[in-house]
Amino acid sequence: MGSLASERTATGWAANDASGVLSPYTYNLRFVVKIPEKMAPEQAAPLLCAGVTVYSPLKHFGLTAPGLRGGILGLGGVGHMGVKIAKAMGHHVTVISSSNKKRAEALEHLRADAYVVSSDAEQMAAAAETLDYIIDTVPVFHPLEPYLSLLKLDGKIILNGVINEPLKFLSPVVMLGRKTITGSFIGSMEETQEMLDFCEEKGVTSMIEMVKMDYVNKALERLENNDVRYRFVVDVAGSDLD
Repeated sequence: MGSLASERTATGWAANDASGVLSPYTYNLRFVVKIPEKMAPEQAAPLLCAGVTVYSPLKHFGLTAPGLRGGILGLGGVGHMGVKIAKAMGHHVTVISSSNKKRAEALEHLRADAYVVSSDAEQMAAAAETLDYIIDTVPVFHPLEPYLSLLKLDGKIILNGVINEPLKFLSPVVMLGRKTITGSFIGSMEETQEMLDFCEEKGVTSMIEMVKMDYVNKALERLENNDVRYRFVVDVAGSDLD
């Protein structure tokens, strides 16, 4: 450990180009996190993305207390981590999806407490004003009004999906109930370390599929077809790179 521009540093190894060849690299410790001792390496990588993406807004907006009622809109790579982390915090978690296709997965495998089909008017009406927050992970355009109606007084909808066109909503839907539309993208280094330690303590893991380097092209094809539950992890060490 040394000093570089008055910052603490450490030397490790990194692949600096597409060849994958490792060479010595000096890291600024402000941008380094410690992987918990009992956490498998293949679990650390997806948590550093999807894990902190949902942990950060829950921490920042003070939504960590047990007993809160949260909604996860969209059950994909980020959404499934939202369910797991919120459940580990002691929240009552409702998965909101456009169809019944993922109901069994949400309730039986991820242990969500409830499942609401957004295209079913009766289910949406029954869930009205029941949620303290919604983490919206949907990455394509969708109306916000139906989901704002699910929030309690002072409820928050937190946008996590990157959408490249303007979202629309009627202002009275926000005003009546003092509801908040906000967003969050990844998280700080401090939150990332907290998230890793939290996941180790609570036994929270990501649902992954391990693949080797010779499967990467096929994995990308499957990814385009939404055929992964929920993250691919490339096993470089176990791959034949010759």
